[in-house]
Amino acid sequence: MSFKLPKEKVLISFSGGRTSGFMLYKIIEANNGLNSNVKVTFANTGREMPETLDFVQQCSEKWNVHIDWLEFDYKAVNNYRHKYTFREVSHNSASRDGKPFIDIIKAKKTLPDALQRFCTVELKIRTITRFLKSLGWQSWINTIGIRADESHRAKESRQKEFVNWFPLVDNKVTKQDILDFWKKQSFDLKITPGFGNCDGCFLKSEKTISVLWKMYPDRAKWWSDLEKLRHGHNKRKRQFHKARTYEQIGQFVEQQGDWIFDNEDALCQANDGECTI
Repeated sequence: MSFKLPKEKVLISFSGGRTSGFMLYKIIEANNGLNSNVKVTFANTGREMPETLDFVQQCSEKWNVHIDWLEFDYKAVNNYRHKYTFREVSHNSASRDGKPFIDIIKAKKTLPDALQRFCTVELKIRTITRFLKSLGWQSWINTIGIRADESHRAKESRQKEFVNWFPLVDNKVTKQDILDFWKKQSFDLKITPGFGNCDGCFLKSEKTISVLWKMYPDRAKWWSDLEKLRHGHNKRKRQFHKARTYEQIGQFVEQQGDWIFDNEDALCQANDGECTI
């Protein structure tokens, strides 16, 4: 495998998962550390599981690599305009109550959904971009941890500042390679499958959201409460999924009991949470 860094400035975008952790380790190993042209960032949305935050910190400490922890921030210019910016945080000060996510909803005056994924764009992509530009970076290589067995997700960048690099695709790394790697390490991501990144992300299946209601009802309720708020100038209610609200999924779980978790037809298992048949 070859994980040699290019000569240009390089961003390693660390999501906080096993795959991007594997990628980070391999790049550090192949280059005998990271030089000053490389930045490793973790963009916290405030809805990551505590185990994810701990895992990011462990990677930093175990591998002796500096990781810049970032969060979206904004300042009101007037009633209609906001200035988007970022704040640097740490493992100890990182939001755990969803503040960055709530802030972008306040600024946009609406909820994101599968068609308007401004949460990903603003909380991650543009927050990291603003940070790098504050350091004087004008262009760079954006390193993303997408595996060879999910290469359909590897897309060219739509941003003018950077081009994307997918070293795991180039090196034909699969999910099994990732699992084998972490079995040999002294630490691992201790998280329930499906709850990586934002715990109740609307791109996750109804089945995953149902498991969230069962195992972490307070975290599921946070998403449900957002849907009950009125957004925008006309104070409309919105929901993340067209089919069911988070509250309706929670009620279904309560009414039907555990059998739904073993019945493949009881809940939609599509990645975007909405069945197409």
